[in-house]
Amino acid sequence: MTDIKDAVVLVTGANGGLGREFVHQALARGAAKVYASARTPRPAQDWGDERIVPLALDVTDPESVAKAAAEAADVTVVINNAGASTGASLLADLDAARTLFDTNFWGQLQVANAFAPVLAANGGGALLNVLSVLSWLGIADAYSATKAAFWSATNTQRLALAEQGTQVVGLHLGYTDTPMTAGIEAEKNDPADVVAAAYDGLVAGAAEVLADETSRQVKAGLAAPVEVLYAPFAG
Repeated sequence: MTDIKDAVVLVTGANGGLGREFVHQALARGAAKVYASARTPRPAQDWGDERIVPLALDVTDPESVAKAAAEAADVTVVINNAGASTGASLLADLDAARTLFDTNFWGQLQVANAFAPVLAANGGGALLNVLSVLSWLGIADAYSATKAAFWSATNTQRLALAEQGTQVVGLHLGYTDTPMTAGIEAEKNDPADVVAAAYDGLVAGAAEVLADETSRQVKAGLAAPVEVLYAPFAG
């Protein structure tokens, strides 16, 4: 288990709805410092809290990731939140799908690999990967594939980083009210509820957090025949 109180937290994709919530709730739980990272981070004055340190970090650029890891060498908790949804298809433009994988999969691995030694040096700490209920459902085409790959990688990281004392948590959630889902007509989670569940799970020592009923139902349904799991989505 990892306590947020007095922790030094790094949040990737901190400009987005879920990212901002991760930043604010870390501070509310007593974090000593939060690196709010993004390709173009918000200026410090926009955050209004001296404990928030803007950090330039482009997850698709290895040099940017390495530079961020060197600058934020005191991090004890990494929130791997950056992601994209572009509508790319595995059945059409594979170049677009590869670009999406660069952000949602390879970029996340670059962040984890760069900060794993930092976490080890600071006592182990924690890595929380933001996944999705679509990790288990291929209904979002290339996006689902990126999250499925990231889920598998998260499980590998959990085993590999246990020896250095790093807690690895996978966060699964359904549609949540953020800019990424603005065009989707569906019932959506409140980002505050999702982030609260994520931090609660982290503190409790969880390996996986299912942040909503949709995620819990789909995870339970994975044991069913695939035609049963996908029946609600059949045309």
